[in-house]
Amino acid sequence: MEEKKGILKLSCLLAVMFLSAPCWAMEEIKIPMSVKALPGTKTIHLSATLYIPDGKGPFPLAILNHGDPRDKTKRENTVRFKNQSKAFVKRGFVVVVPMRRGFGKSEGTHAEGYGKCDNPDYYSAGLEGAKDIKATIDFMVQQPYVDRNRILLVGQSAGGFASLAVSAVNPDGVVGIINFGGGRGSIKDDFVCSPETLVWTVGEYGKRSKMPTLWIFTENDKHFPPSISKKMHEHYVSKGGTAKFVLLQSFMDDGHFLFLRDEWIPVWIPLVEEFLQSLKLLEHGAG
Repeated sequence: MEEKKGILKLSCLLAVMFLSAPCWAMEEIKIPMSVKALPGTKTIHLSATLYIPDGKGPFPLAILNHGDPRDKTKRENTVRFKNQSKAFVKRGFVVVVPMRRGFGKSEGTHAEGYGKCDNPDYYSAGLEGAKDIKATIDFMVQQPYVDRNRILLVGQSAGGFASLAVSAVNPDGVVGIINFGGGRGSIKDDFVCSPETLVWTVGEYGKRSKMPTLWIFTENDKHFPPSISKKMHEHYVSKGGTAKFVLLQSFMDDGHFLFLRDEWIPVWIPLVEEFLQSLKLLEHGAG
């Protein structure tokens, strides 16, 4: 490990000297997670990508959470959010991108199924995803370069929904959540299974949440169009949750993928910076 750190530091030095590039390191890690088993429990490991800025820290932590593709075969793909993570590293964050159970190279079976379309259990599905995120938090706060009292959750689609579910359990150190097009149950364009159940579920999370959230959606989100995203937000707030809702203009063919497209990072980063400033998470500047 010491040899690896030395190589990373040398790479950073060369980047700064010859490329005028910000210094940051990327590595793959394993995150332990306790799950139910017969008898008792067992430990599995989630695969994750870690991005660390140069410096001693401790740094605030951003956990970036992926979605759940409609095509189940794509769950085996590893999501790294490289340039999205870089945007947060430049602003002084350690970033980790965990693959939840049943995704990428993570151990364990997919745990976020919600059942039948006409009677979905979105509430339990979200809390299952929240367990993986909570395991990530528990592991990362043990690292000496992480400020355990300044944790930000960022999620796209099902990852945004799971992040909202985390807000219902209010883990120590999490100070805010950014939800990019979060939801569940979109099995085809412009169709969501039992949308009223989805709205109700988000309200239940809001009822228990004690942290500020930022919701970023688009006018042409084909997974969760404004007719649904606005209702989710309204119900979340009506039940006691704190959330700022931003509806952006249409982007390309489907604005649901706003967070995933590198070329659209300049569109959402000003909104994110404003939110980070409100949470006092931009002490290190934008680099």
